[in-house]
Amino acid sequence: MNEILFKVLLTIGVVFNLFGCIGLLRLPDVYNRLQAATKCVTLGTCSILLSLIFRFGFTEAGIKALLGIPLLFFAATVAAHALVRGSYHFGVKMGDQSVIDEYADHKQESSQKEPKED
Repeated sequence: MNEILFKVLLTIGVVFNLFGCIGLLRLPDVYNRLQAATKCVTLGTCSILLSLIFRFGFTEAGIKALLGIPLLFFAATVAAHALVRGSYHFGVKMGDQSVIDEYADHKQESSQKEPKED
């Protein structure tokens, strides 16, 4: 049973990592590319690490994989958020196919609420 779960989770992880790489190549702008890479690759890599737990059990390798899952999950999401925010502040434009820029509306509202210095 553990061997079957190992193979299924490993296959799911590889497929999600492949989809993330395809998203990096095919999507139109940096924001969409980063979202595809972060979501797919995080889920794919966490699935691969989880499969290692089923393969090796709670040995040294399994415990390291178990500790790596939350570390990867939080580090990847925070890093992606920082990259997107930095790209936006440095003026990287959204793709032509993007429909809405909710951050621009939020940024404009917050700048109007700031008190003016005399």
